[in-house]
Amino acid sequence: MVATPAWPPQSTPRLFVGETLSAGQRIRLDAAQAHYLISVMRTGEGDPVKLCDDVTGEWLGIAREVRKRDLVLEVTEQLRTREPVPDLWLCLSPIKKGRIDWMVEKACELGVARVVPVLTRRGVVDKVKTDRLEAHMVEAAEQCARTALPELAEPVKLDRMLGDWPEGRTLFFADEEGGAPALEAMRGAPGPAAILIGPEGGFDDEERAAIKALPQARGISLGPRILRADTAAAAAVTLWMAAAGDW
Repeated sequence: MVATPAWPPQSTPRLFVGETLSAGQRIRLDAAQAHYLISVMRTGEGDPVKLCDDVTGEWLGIAREVRKRDLVLEVTEQLRTREPVPDLWLCLSPIKKGRIDWMVEKACELGVARVVPVLTRRGVVDKVKTDRLEAHMVEAAEQCARTALPELAEPVKLDRMLGDWPEGRTLFFADEEGGAPALEAMRGAPGPAAILIGPEGGFDDEERAAIKALPQARGISLGPRILRADTAAAAAVTLWMAAAGDW
């Protein structure tokens, strides 16, 4: 007996779109997405495309109108509902281009619910191009078959973030002066949480004191080695996911 090929194939391209999807809908893609499918993926009439809207989940789209720079997809059926996302925020001090892009990509791949750029005194970057970071997260989600994207917050100063901190959310911060072993501390404080990663130069004394004064704050150690900010972020998120049972 000849096996029936999987439909849609695993090689089917995936795209996130800005519209909430439903069966029977027709989606005209923007120029960049149309170019990607037509010129890079060689999508033709009748070919499948997986579509995600970050609201309802993943849907099957079929190419119905394929022109040189224009493509319309017909949404035919839902393939998956939107995946559950662990209630973890990653609060990070922006670092130079390239490394912060890597940080938000990994945050998306690992399942972080929200990314918050935090402006600190020793930070070397004070302007954040959120549109570029969003593009990196979308690309990571498309490549890793995710149906959910992290929320990307607007940049906020550290003191403002601490002043508005929600009562029921634990804030784990990587403290280079020492703290409880990260995995132990995270297992001891289940529930909604956030991880705060400081700038390459670390928090200054006043900032560290303000963080420690927050009742929800827990200083953690990420081991005996000095880590770069991007490595610390990935390590801390991984440990929290393990403690929460997501791994």
